[in-house]
Amino acid sequence: MTSHSISPLTDTSGGQGAPGTELIVDVGPVAHGGHFVARHEGRVIFVRHGIPGEKVRIRLTDSGDSSRFWRADVVEVLEASPDRVQHFWKPADSLTAWKHGNPPVGGAELGHISLQRQRALKAEVLSEQLKRLAGLDLGVEVEGVGANDDGGLGWRTRASFAVTPKGRLGMHAHRSDVVVPIREMPLALPGINDLKLWDLDLSGIARVEVATPANGSRPLVLLAPEETTSPKRLHSVLSQLPNDVSVASFDPGKGQVLQLRGRTWVQESAAGHEYRVTGEGFWQIHKDAPDTLVDAVTGYLAGGGYLQPGAAVADLYAGAGLFTAPLADAVGITGSVLSVEGSPGTSRDARKNLHGESHVEIVQGRVERVLHQRPRNFDSLVLDPPRVGAGKAVVNQLMASHPRAIAYVSCDPASFARDLGYFQQGGWRLESLRAFDLYPHTHHLETVSLIVPAG
Repeated sequence: MTSHSISPLTDTSGGQGAPGTELIVDVGPVAHGGHFVARHEGRVIFVRHGIPGEKVRIRLTDSGDSSRFWRADVVEVLEASPDRVQHFWKPADSLTAWKHGNPPVGGAELGHISLQRQRALKAEVLSEQLKRLAGLDLGVEVEGVGANDDGGLGWRTRASFAVTPKGRLGMHAHRSDVVVPIREMPLALPGINDLKLWDLDLSGIARVEVATPANGSRPLVLLAPEETTSPKRLHSVLSQLPNDVSVASFDPGKGQVLQLRGRTWVQESAAGHEYRVTGEGFWQIHKDAPDTLVDAVTGYLAGGGYLQPGAAVADLYAGAGLFTAPLADAVGITGSVLSVEGSPGTSRDARKNLHGESHVEIVQGRVERVLHQRPRNFDSLVLDPPRVGAGKAVVNQLMASHPRAIAYVSCDPASFARDLGYFQQGGWRLESLRAFDLYPHTHHLETVSLIVPAG
């Protein structure tokens, strides 16, 4: 087997078990969250940047005698897996980064693994969560999306960046305040890289968000200034950006977006519809994700006869209306669609995107509160909650609305499996499930499932 060596690191740990200590371990099975399980003298260590079956040298990054488990990065591969490949991005490559004395940036933690093995590992995680939390023993496949995988690169339509103390574009290391400067983002669409944000003086800016729609429409750069940043400094950053790019400032805590130049929103396209998405408003980040997910959701509901003209349906955690618009098309003006979204700004986008659709009701508020205040029955539901999932209270409310089917879209295997367990306790069952690799080179995946009453 191949050995990937690096120069020895200085041990500043002050003792075994402290951060900085290096150990040699055998990498075990994959765990949820982008880690792999290893053990040292009975202690569980969650290791990043390994592959099951490898023998590696690791550097402890989060540890201590009182910790239930430790965390570590691989810094040298002593016996490599045949699925190990050259990482496509040096700042995210643990071997290269630690060789130069820096932790790797987050966001590409599986970039050292072949795409085929990445998807197999994600399938293992999904299967394990379903078995542990929902009691289901299922073999699942994680599907690639788009006509061409392109090596899992160039798919992000959105990217979030930090800023180094010297005012240069950077990204955070995993679970760390360390900001590593970068000069490329291989996972992003060319439009994001073409901005060359790494050449700018970003002094006074705490965070930068970029949205570049896959349809080629005008990109948006969001600048989160530090509290002490003057309007003059903010204008100086603005002047460095191309004139054909919209720029806005935003306050992540208050959710406020202020126009600096152009628009405060981007125009997205999916499923034959145009969508306005303001500021940090949620939108699927893979260029092929919106159409992929809409096809999967409507395919399940329409194929099972749950989505027909005249039907009453609901889109919960609806965002800017990605699913609401095709649902409205399917049920027609004789049907009805309730669209519920908690974020005020995103809900306003949904109102604009569904303007003129008299059979669509847009409600801003927490899903559980809206369902409590407006109890009604539905023919089918679309459920697309945030990473934490819907939770037991919402699941019980959904079952009480007596739909014939629920299409559940999830970005987290653990919360999905937990919620599926709640459905099963209420007498429902999993009818169908698909998993998609919408986040290549990361541990994330997306699932679309069809859940129906067991009877």
